[in-house]
Amino acid sequence: MAPETSAGSGAGLSGAGLHTLLAWTSPSFPIGAYTYSHGLEWAVEDGTVRDAATLRAWVTGVLRHGAGWSDTLLLVHGLRAAALGEEAAFRELLDLSLALQPSSERRLEASAQGDAFIAAIIGAWPPSGDTAATRLFARLTQGEAALARGEWTYALAFSAAAAAWGLPEGPVATAFLHAFAANLVSAAVRAVPLGQTDGQRVVNGLGDEIVTLAVAALEAPLEEIGGCAFAADIASMKHETQYTRLFRS
Repeated sequence: MAPETSAGSGAGLSGAGLHTLLAWTSPSFPIGAYTYSHGLEWAVEDGTVRDAATLRAWVTGVLRHGAGWSDTLLLVHGLRAAALGEEAAFRELLDLSLALQPSSERRLEASAQGDAFIAAIIGAWPPSGDTAATRLFARLTQGEAALARGEWTYALAFSAAAAAWGLPEGPVATAFLHAFAANLVSAAVRAVPLGQTDGQRVVNGLGDEIVTLAVAALEAPLEEIGGCAFAADIASMKHETQYTRLFRS
């Protein structure tokens, strides 16, 4: 399937594909996303995030300069490698995605959600058909060569499944970014605490940012991976020793 030219258009995404993406990015999909705050709980503790305006600034920074950007770039390149059945390239991306985690909690966040996502796909959404992507998915999840627990990351698990299901990369990137941002907002609604309406205003206000970043990720070479979200990285390290915590990261 040819890549889309616009991440926001949904071109090439069938009704069944939309149903699949909505299910995979739903808060009800059993990956435990609600238990992680990506360091945001510490930012609430130290007063950096205290209302809707500071939350939007924090999430925007993480999307542009942190894991929002790097994970989406990994997702796109992982989807392309998986679609072609390029196992060596896909495994290199997995190694890179693990190496980019700045703290033990962030590595747990990425790998635990990746493991849970793959388990849910195998148990309830197994891909069918005989394509390069479905064969690669089978090799990575079955038999002696299968990846062990802790070797998946969420971004690469999502890309492997999306390729096996034949989902177009534009909508996949947009949905992935939206789910990431919405989960951070959900964490802030509980931790600040922030009202549900203010939380939805933040999600609404991030729409253009999410679409722009998704389009950029479709066009960017892997060499543009990286970021400078130092406050979020330090917050994830500080969170490891935070006295009172609601979240695992």
